[in-house]
Amino acid sequence: MEEMNTENNWREEQNFTLVVRKPCFGLPTACPSCLPLYLYLKFAQLPFHLDFSSIYPDSDQIPYIESGDYVAYNNENGGVIESLKKDGIADLDTEFKSVPEWISTKAMVSSWLGDAIMYELWVGSDGSSAKKIYYPDLPWPIGKVLFWKQSQTVMLQLGITKDNAEQKEEEIYNRAKIAYEALSNRLGEQDFLFENRPSSVDAIFLAHVLLTLQALPETSVLRNALLEHGNLVKYAEKHKMEQIEAGSSSSSVPQFQSGPSSSASRKGPSNWRSKPKSKSKREKTKEEKTFRKRAKYFVVAQLVSVLLFLTFMNRSDDEVELDDDDGYGYDD
Repeated sequence: MEEMNTENNWREEQNFTLVVRKPCFGLPTACPSCLPLYLYLKFAQLPFHLDFSSIYPDSDQIPYIESGDYVAYNNENGGVIESLKKDGIADLDTEFKSVPEWISTKAMVSSWLGDAIMYELWVGSDGSSAKKIYYPDLPWPIGKVLFWKQSQTVMLQLGITKDNAEQKEEEIYNRAKIAYEALSNRLGEQDFLFENRPSSVDAIFLAHVLLTLQALPETSVLRNALLEHGNLVKYAEKHKMEQIEAGSSSSSVPQFQSGPSSSASRKGPSNWRSKPKSKSKREKTKEEKTFRKRAKYFVVAQLVSVLLFLTFMNRSDDEVELDDDDGYGYDD
């Protein structure tokens, strides 16, 4: 008991800061990588401050959590959740690691449903949701290029080509529907998927459900398939009220900031829909300084990409016109 109390005191004294992408769609963050971590920390009852980063929008380091000299990045050691478990900071999965059904369920949620939400954001839509999540403050040309680049990356990851696009789309949605059916049966009327207590599977799946219901348009195939399972919708609404809306008055949810800065201290009651208030500044961390330096190069690189893209398109049009002129010449 004394050891547990010592661990809890250590956790509270650490002052963890979770850095995620900006809030939107009524969520503290709508980033598919960030929201599961936010919910995991909530389920683990690990106190943290929430800060936003809108610089370098395609960085795979976000989300990350820091406290003093401790930093865990999304792109290291299997992700932040795995780092927190490995480092003994927050582990909800200790009793489930050897349960075959839990392992297979986590794999299904991470792969089948993870693929489905990425497909909807980057391939099966006009990109409006992705724009709000990843680069709401960037100029239109840069955002357009970023969306095109990421959509190509997602298509490559999912193995989608021009020849198999329809087949792959059907496969992605069929897998998602199978997953929803299995998870609906697994959940029943319980509050959590396994032994009626939270694990990382709940954090990942709950984030998926909330994003699908709130970030995807009403015409979304994935969203409509999810809505067929009332207990999954109820599950999401219950935990959203308990873990997000109920926590909006705590220090873990800061004021929404329209500016590009991140990792600034905030205290007192707040809500991400409210207007920003003035706050005292603190010295920037080493990671923030690195992000800002990289952001300058990122903006320049994207501007160059836009110029090259437009130049390429103009040349392509000129070549087409020349080919047409040559064709008319032969007809004469």
